[in-house]
This record gives sequence, C-alpha cells and structure tokens, in this order.
Amino acid sequence: MSRSRTAVLAALALIAGATGAAVTAAPASAAVPCTVAYSVQNQWDTGFTANVTVTNNSAAKSSWAVKWAYAGNQKITNGWNAKITQSGTAVTANNESYNGTLATGGSVSFGFQASYSGTNALPTTFTLDGVTCNVDDGSGGGGGGGGTDPSGKVDNPYVGAKVYVNPEWSAKAAAETGGSRISNQPTGVWLDRIAAIAGTGGSMGLRAHLDAALAQKGTGEEVVQLVIYDLPGRDCAALASNGELGPTEIDKYKTQFIDPIAAILADSKYASLRIVTTIEIDSLPNLVTNTGSRATATAACDTMLANGNYVKGVGYALNKLGAIPNVYNYIDAGHHGWLGWDDNFAPSAQLFYQAANAEGATVADVHGFITNTANYSALKENNFTINDTVNGTSVRQSKWVDWNRYVDELSYAQAFRTQLVSAGFNSGIGMLIDTSRNGWGGTARPAGPGATTSVDTYVDGGRYDRRIHIGNWCNQSGAGLGERPKAAPAAGIDAYVWMKPPGESDGSSSAIANDEGKGFDRMCDPTYTGNARNGNSMSGALPNAPLSGHWFSAQFQQLMQNAYPAL
Repeated sequence: MSRSRTAVLAALALIAGATGAAVTAAPASAAVPCTVAYSVQNQWDTGFTANVTVTNNSAAKSSWAVKWAYAGNQKITNGWNAKITQSGTAVTANNESYNGTLATGGSVSFGFQASYSGTNALPTTFTLDGVTCNVDDGSGGGGGGGGTDPSGKVDNPYVGAKVYVNPEWSAKAAAETGGSRISNQPTGVWLDRIAAIAGTGGSMGLRAHLDAALAQKGTGEEVVQLVIYDLPGRDCAALASNGELGPTEIDKYKTQFIDPIAAILADSKYASLRIVTTIEIDSLPNLVTNTGSRATATAACDTMLANGNYVKGVGYALNKLGAIPNVYNYIDAGHHGWLGWDDNFAPSAQLFYQAANAEGATVADVHGFITNTANYSALKENNFTINDTVNGTSVRQSKWVDWNRYVDELSYAQAFRTQLVSAGFNSGIGMLIDTSRNGWGGTARPAGPGATTSVDTYVDGGRYDRRIHIGNWCNQSGAGLGERPKAAPAAGIDAYVWMKPPGESDGSSSAIANDEGKGFDRMCDPTYTGNARNGNSMSGALPNAPLSGHWFSAQFQQLMQNAYPAL
C-alpha cells in the first residue's frame, strides 16, 4: 500500500544512518569517570545482539576506545557504529570517523552481533581509554526475550514465543491448491474499521481472536499481531485504502476506535499474551513526502498535515495501548523506496518522535518500528550495493535507485533504527520487516549481476525486485512470498513478519461500489500509466482484483509460485 516519492537530490552526503551513533544521556556523577550500559537486545540458541552505551564524565574526547572481556566463548561477528576487534575473550571497540567526538557528559552507542554456546554471561568490567567505568546493567536481563525494561516488557516479544495463526486467513489459504504449505503461518489481524472490533459479517472480532490465541498458546508464550488502521483521513495519498473517518473525526477515532480496543486488550484475561500492534501504516510518512511543494503532494495530505490529526491520532494510540503491560507498539516506518532518500530519512525520524510525544505518549510507549508493511521491497539485494560504480557512475545514479541511500529493506531498517535512536527514541528499540510479499523468486529472479554496459543494465539486470518502478504498490505482478516469519533474524531486527496476510488484495483493479469507504485508485488498474509517485510508469498491477482486504486467489497463487525461499 505504501507509496514512494521521486528523488529530488543529486548531492552526495554522509550516509544518513551513520549520523545516529551519538545519543545523549543524563550525565552520571562527576566522581565517576565513565558509565557503560551493556544490554542484550535479542538472543537465540547460538547467538545474540547487544547494545553498548558509554557516558563520558571526564574531559571531552576526540576519539575513544571501550574495552571489555568475556567469561565465556562469545565471538563478535559484526558490529555497527564502532570498529570492533576481538582477540580471544578481549574485545576493543574504537570510534568510527563520524562519532569520535565525546563531550563531557556526552554519550555514544554502538552495537554488534555475536555467536555463543552455553551461558551468555554479561561482562563485568569495562574501560574507556584505559579508565575503569561504572557498569549500569539497567534492566537488561541478559537474554533476548527474557530481559525486561522497567515496564515489565520483554526485550523482543518474538523470542521464545509462538505467533498467532489467524484461523480465518488459514482456512482461506488452506482452501487454495497448494495453500496448505503455508496455511499454518502467522499473519496480522487487521482492525481497519470500527466494526472490525466486534466482527462483521460473521467474521471474528478482536475478542474472538484473542480467545483463539489463548487456545493456541498452551503453556508457552504467544504473540498476537494486530494492525491498528483507522486514522481520520486515512491514507491521504491513495484511494484504495481510504478509511471510514473524515479528516476532522479525531474524537471519533479516539472514543469509538482506540478506546474500545484498549479496553479489550487491558482485560486481565489476556494478560499472558504478548500483543504486538502495528500503528497506523501509511500515515506519518505521507506527511513528509506527499505535502507542500513536492510533486507528489496531495490536497488530502496537506489537510492532514495542517490539522495535525495524524500526529494526534498516532500519539493517542501509543499512549492508550502502551499503558497496557503486555502490549508492544511498533510504528509504521514506510520502506526504503519511500523514506530512504536524504530529504525524507531524518525528517521522518523527527516526525515520528513528535508523534511519540503527542497526546500524552512518550518514547517509552514505542517498542519499535515496522517497515515494508503491505509492500514489496526486497529484503536483501545481493547482486549490487549502494557503493558500486559502473564505468565511473554510481549505482545511486541508476534510474531504479534514483539517488536513494538504500537498495533493500534490511539495510534501510538497520540504518533507520540508528537514526531513530539519534532522534530521541530508546536505544533498545527493535525493527520488524514485513516479508509477506517481497520474495521475488521464480524464473525471473536474476542469478547474478546485470551487464556492465551501463549503470542501468547493471542494476536492472541484477535486482531481485522486478517491479516496473519502486513506487508501485498495488497487487504487483511477479511478486512472491518472502522469508518465513522468524524471530531475531538479524542485528537490530526483532522479527521478519507477515503482517500483511498474503492473498488479501491491495485494491480493486476497477471501480467497485462498497460500504467500506474504499475508493478506486488507478494504481490498481493494470492499464494505468502512472503519476509523479511512480515516475509516470505503468502500475504493474494484476488484473481482476477485488477490494482491498478481500481475498484475491490469483495473487495468492502467484505469491506461492514465486516464493523465495521456494516452498
């Protein structure tokens, strides 16, 4: 459902994600030369990711080195925001070129991924430039999913837990030829109108889903994934997913949508569930990319920017839902083909911070962010990188990349996480990536890089993402299922998820009368020749599609056929 924007920059600058290394923290007592907070973010049977924040209370520094030693067999395999080396059990983390300055009272954070077996004991002694620091292990807990923050929430709700399989989606998938291969996969439950809370047309309501999750849970841990999606003036840059509430109906959103959901989730009956909420996809990013003087601007998005109801609505949802101890809020963060450009990247993080502090919310109500929800951007492009050049021309200058800083979702999500921390979010936030439709497998999947005739032949011949334009978002032809849902798959990533249930349409390919407030968007029409948001390209949409959210058998079959990894 997400839209991209056309690139407007030709200037090269320092990678935006790299600027987010330094975070400010309250200075410790001046008598303490330095303080180190070491926390395990995610942990699984053979590895873990960790974050280290060091606060300097001595003289300002232009470079720094943090050292510690492990008691076990931990082995660091890769890191970010520091140059990390290891000799035996001894580890040294030196600053990068962009984060060497460390003021008195200032802090800097870096992270890494490591392997281990047996016990993953926390280091007990750290030094900053040879001076021993105080160790602040906070609430860390030492184990991904097992450690908690002050609210009682676990670090990563997906670790050590099953994830709810929606029986309604599962039945539709199983009824398809070959669908039983994936019908037991967990998918998101979409609360996309007020009536969905109680259930409509014989479909399950929120309580019914939570009751079913309790039955699936047994004696273990269970995650339930909900999409909270009914903002006033919803999805201001597209018609296919317009909602039921008008631009000014913020009070109705609060009292008739969020409040009833919060009341149900707060029921002590459901206290043993880990409830993950995806907060209002396709909302805040539109305020950055589709407003003002931009070629992609719409009057509807200008209205929502002016009245502030996207920011107010997201803040209210975060506040009400975040107050529930077993709810984990993840804010939608678009995708790399939407926010990956320099003029979108940092401004989006700043806007998200504004929303996270609106209507009584704080950053403590945000457990993380989700990218690629309901979109198609490839998880990892292996045949080219953003740093490649062809005959002296940067990949960034190719028509496909179009000056973006990122070529895939994993690199974008990891860099954007750093940017969000820099903007003021907690250093322990995690990212989710929706991989439900970004597999791009089948016979059209390139086996290697494209020809080096030009930068365009190189990129277009090697890219897995086979869309006509990265701004195309509706029922894309040639798409496949992506990575199966998985906890803690990469550094900074809480999980790969199927938040968008495969087989549910993005929008109708022709106008269909309905009582769901959904308009006809030409981006879902396979004959449409495009607009500024997709470079005036063909839409790439499949024909004969039903309304958004309705079952689309032809798409489901295509997704299975082109799945990567293959089914």
